[in-house]
Amino acid sequence: MTKSLSDLSDQILQSAKRAGADAADAIAVDGTSLSITVREGALEQAERSEGIDIGLRVFVGQRQACVSSSDAKPDTLTQMAERAVAMAREAPEDPYAGLADPSQLATDIATEALQLYDPSAEPDPAALQDDATRAEAAALRNAGVSQVQSASAGYGRRQIHLAASNGFSAGYARSDRGLSCVAISGTGTDMERDYDYDSRVFQADLRDAEEIGRIAAERAVERAGAKKPQTGTFPVLFDERIASSLIGSLLQATNGMMIARGSSWLRNAVGEQVLPNGLSVIEDPHRPRVTGSRLFDAEGLATSKRAIVDDGVLTGWTLDLATGRKLGMESTANAARGTGSPPSPSLTNVALTQGDKSRDDLIKDMGTGLLVTSMIGSTINPNTGDYSRGAAGFWVENGEITYPVNECTVAGNLRDMLMTIVPANDARMHLSRVVPSLLVEGLTVAGD
Repeated sequence: MTKSLSDLSDQILQSAKRAGADAADAIAVDGTSLSITVREGALEQAERSEGIDIGLRVFVGQRQACVSSSDAKPDTLTQMAERAVAMAREAPEDPYAGLADPSQLATDIATEALQLYDPSAEPDPAALQDDATRAEAAALRNAGVSQVQSASAGYGRRQIHLAASNGFSAGYARSDRGLSCVAISGTGTDMERDYDYDSRVFQADLRDAEEIGRIAAERAVERAGAKKPQTGTFPVLFDERIASSLIGSLLQATNGMMIARGSSWLRNAVGEQVLPNGLSVIEDPHRPRVTGSRLFDAEGLATSKRAIVDDGVLTGWTLDLATGRKLGMESTANAARGTGSPPSPSLTNVALTQGDKSRDDLIKDMGTGLLVTSMIGSTINPNTGDYSRGAAGFWVENGEITYPVNECTVAGNLRDMLMTIVPANDARMHLSRVVPSLLVEGLTVAGD
């Protein structure tokens, strides 16, 4: 493609104006992804995709419509615009729809400072295959591993440009590099599976392939001989790998769309305590080398650091322009969108206050209970916060891990659970969600 994404976005907007749109915004994405999977030392799957996706949202009065395409030819852009305007004229009126006022738009658009793109050359497929092969071989060196389900390496890069008829126009580039390994111990009905992975913006930050394979194997072997735990009410320690899902349930309940629909168990909780004293949940969209970072949101508003929970107290909702207008509030600059849909509220980087104890310290403190290292399924009542999930991990007796467990369920109510959490100090700082292991008191464990 010779035309820049900026020029393409501008051309889409001009086509919308000629077709009769009162206002419009556009997004253009030029991306490449490459994935390699090996099995038993040989290449099992290789995938590569590249192309351009474009999206257009038009407004006719208070009516809006979205269309998308992967064809950037001028005739296609004209047809897109005409179709979008025709659709908008038939759509119901939405009193909350509309672009940002020019005075609201971000002025700092120099995203390069966030280091979201690795300028080094795209890795050769052979290099990705070598990484995956080394991870698999490292896992198989563990005598307790019966097989490696998969070892994969991947690379992706995207250039994105946003433009709107209110004058906003800005773009940025992102890249990512990942490596994963899934190992299995045992055979037949006694098989247990576990994994390790790493994903980074910069290739140079990626952990070594052999370390990832080795840790995946160790975790799988540790789970050998798993059995169901006893049933009762016990403390439950959520391992750092899955603890973010617990905080994710809190964050989902603060999403403006949930609040506007009245379907959140936190819908009346602003100003109330939702976490223990001393714990805060901070959104920071300006962390360098972190995938969730951004200087502006999908509606062109400047992002900023904010406390979602401050010293245990819920401060407000996560909003885009439309949900903010619906609730009579200002947007928190959290709009996100794809090419085929309008913006909706979405978080960037989030961190929970870490504690001063290690995960091992919390295991000692919990006495008898369950250490959860993986979860499956999810039953969460969005209106009440009732929580139930399948779990596997390790049983703890007298502060020591005694045996692996599987096929059990942990249940409680999120409002009660979150008020008892005790964080460890083991969160990985490079992740978009920085959440340590979390000890929760008094959950119902259903096993035998």
